[in-house]
Amino acid sequence: MAPPRIISGKAGGIRLRSVPGSGTRPITDRVKEALFNIIGPEIEGASFLDLFAGTGSVGIEALSRGASYVCFLDTSRQAIATIRENLRLTHLEQGAEVLHMDAFVFLKRSPTRAFDFIFIAPPQYKGLWEKALQTLDSNPAWLSPDGTVIVQIDPNEYKPLEQLTHLEEIEQRHYGSTELVFYRCKTTQEASAAASYEED
Repeated sequence: MAPPRIISGKAGGIRLRSVPGSGTRPITDRVKEALFNIIGPEIEGASFLDLFAGTGSVGIEALSRGASYVCFLDTSRQAIATIRENLRLTHLEQGAEVLHMDAFVFLKRSPTRAFDFIFIAPPQYKGLWEKALQTLDSNPAWLSPDGTVIVQIDPNEYKPLEQLTHLEEIEQRHYGSTELVFYRCKTTQEASAAASYEED
């Protein structure tokens, strides 16, 4: 697979470094372009959380297109080094924060800010996307009230998560062997009803 590139914006056309080895699952340029076509102008000035960030390709694309702040998380030292190198290559260090830590530990913390977009693309076939969504659902202040969660998975991994209290699925998009699933916050009334149902 060719190295990922930045498709549009301030760093458009720049090729990124890949993380050594086969432990990461890079997003294809086709899927990334489709994702940012869906997000559209909402990325301008937005805050973006790139969990399981790998090369940092998605978060760096967000910065290139005008996001004001992107936080990158990964547990791999090689991934963290690659993200820092890719930020240097694209001259997009400003507005970027790179954290070498576990996504689940991060999501369980008391939120320090609300993100407009949260991107979740963990290693495949381990149920980690479900765990990440459920952890976020238990601590929803990480997501702004009108924010969007985007999950990247293989279509075979997908299943409805009906037990979510604060988040709801709003859309799915399929691109060959990749599926993007979009979630948002439920209204206060919907969330209260879901929480009441769980308590019964």
